[in-house]
Amino acid sequence: MQKTSRRIFSRRLGAAILGVSLPLCAPQAFAQAYPSKPIRLVVPFPPGGPTDTAARIIGQKMGESLKQTVVVDNRPGASGTIGAEAVAKSAPDGYTLMVLATPTLLAPHLISRKGYDIFKDFTPIGSAYDLPIVMVVNPQAMPDVTDLQQYIARAKAKPGALNYTSAGNGSFGHLSTELLKSTGHFDVQHVPYKGSAPAIADLLAGQVPMMFSDMIAALPHIKAGKLRPIAVGSARRVSFTPDVKTVAEQGFPGFEATAWGGLLAPAGTPKDVIARLSAELKAALADPVVQEKMLGAGTVAAYQPPEQLASRMRNDYKKWGKVIQDNGIKSD
Repeated sequence: MQKTSRRIFSRRLGAAILGVSLPLCAPQAFAQAYPSKPIRLVVPFPPGGPTDTAARIIGQKMGESLKQTVVVDNRPGASGTIGAEAVAKSAPDGYTLMVLATPTLLAPHLISRKGYDIFKDFTPIGSAYDLPIVMVVNPQAMPDVTDLQQYIARAKAKPGALNYTSAGNGSFGHLSTELLKSTGHFDVQHVPYKGSAPAIADLLAGQVPMMFSDMIAALPHIKAGKLRPIAVGSARRVSFTPDVKTVAEQGFPGFEATAWGGLLAPAGTPKDVIARLSAELKAALADPVVQEKMLGAGTVAAYQPPEQLASRMRNDYKKWGKVIQDNGIKSD
């Protein structure tokens, strides 16, 4: 009788231990099984731009390592908010991700569409790239301007008389120039265009003499001698134009204007999945072939872990939000 009781007790104890162990093992088992199907990477911009190209380079490399296809899904519109809203409403299972670029981070400051909260509805995976910007002038329109201080001196000589262009109201080039104006205490007038291509076309034609441009858009014209670079917005010089000084080096310590991109997942995505994706992103960006391809797209591979990306998001949201509010800027 006692043996029978002991056997029953042993079976019940074993079952109880198994019941406790299964939930503890479940996340690990899920992480080992992930991913078991293709991953969708939403790019909230049209195909062909630097964000889209960087996403395809990174997605292909991560897919090879994860042994699953990473499908790039372009969902453009409203400064990236249409794609972001779709991702925010997706299942938090690690199979729908998004490339967050600076315009989408700042969109809530500029437009009324509020279908998501960029801080509450997403979980950072890691930063992926920096997108350097360069201040360029038309050398025929400004033959005597070869650096930033010369440009500012000319602007101060005739306050409000000079124009500059950008890809549109609220574009990063627009915001960067307004920040530089307040930092350098000079005044030039904004002439917005609908996109980088028409802005650069009129810059090349001499209709407007200056622009803060994405490096990838300006670089061919810099190499051809049709545009002259006088400053880069990033904290350090960039390999595309190594001889061009930063704004900070030309009398404005602490100035930084760098657009960037990172990967996000819907809020609630399991922590172990986020950790796996972040590790794969880091490994992909460390690959020399990936780095070279991204340079070809005008971007610089730049990994930061989730917590640093979260901090960068908060800091840039506040920094550029103040520029937007102080200047009453609204998107087109």
